[in-house]
Amino acid sequence: MPQYKYGFIGAGRMASALAGGLVDAGLAAASEIAASDPNAEVRQAFAERLPGAHLHGDNAAVSRHASMLILAVKPQVMGAVLGNLPLGESAPLVVSIAAGVPIAKLEAGLAEGTHVVRVMPNTPALIGRGASGFSGGTHATADDLASVLQLLEAVGIAFEVPESLLDAVTGLSGSGPAFVYTMIEALSDGGVLAGLPRAVAHQLAAQTVSGAAAMVLETGEHPALLREAVASPGGTTIAGLAALEQGSLRSTVIGAVKAAAERSQQLGRN
Repeated sequence: MPQYKYGFIGAGRMASALAGGLVDAGLAAASEIAASDPNAEVRQAFAERLPGAHLHGDNAAVSRHASMLILAVKPQVMGAVLGNLPLGESAPLVVSIAAGVPIAKLEAGLAEGTHVVRVMPNTPALIGRGASGFSGGTHATADDLASVLQLLEAVGIAFEVPESLLDAVTGLSGSGPAFVYTMIEALSDGGVLAGLPRAVAHQLAAQTVSGAAAMVLETGEHPALLREAVASPGGTTIAGLAALEQGSLRSTVIGAVKAAAERSQQLGRN
């Protein structure tokens, strides 16, 4: 029988976020989670986030004894990890959160018949506000997909999509937080330009973005309708929106998502 409900290969920030979400949601006790990482400082940080979890420097100590094995390593090292990853007699469900690594490559590097699910999470999972997409491999079952959905919903929201759309998920929600941080910084700079103290502008900008996002999620209204409710005729908002259109904000953001999705495709081919 597997010794751990969940095992993580790689114990970095995303791994600790997912593990912490599992514990916080009551899906596992810390003692039912194990993680391996060659970096002692990374292991220590994971242990501090989840007291009672089992930390190892050797992948085999985790991979042989987990019911669900989460591969939380960088895409560049996935090949090396797969090439030296012994699984237990009761083969686990293997979940990859490495950007751009296709299911075919994962399955080719594991034992024939291994159940594989590929996931694209994002960094707001660190605070329980993640947005993820996932796709099942050749041998993944409905129960496998349900287990992965449960894992991801412990740290946010998640959607099953065809693997062909996971690069789009990467470009949108995977890279999207960086685009939003840039927008928050720009709003803050605008406030400073208009005379606000930096600290005040920073807080107002971040709260404005957070509040606007919550309005979209909680009301279910289309963003365009919510925007129209703010932009009264001849007012301040419509003047600002006109400036955004002049600067091609909309097409620039669309292009950023497209560029990130295309880069994810390139990583997968390489």
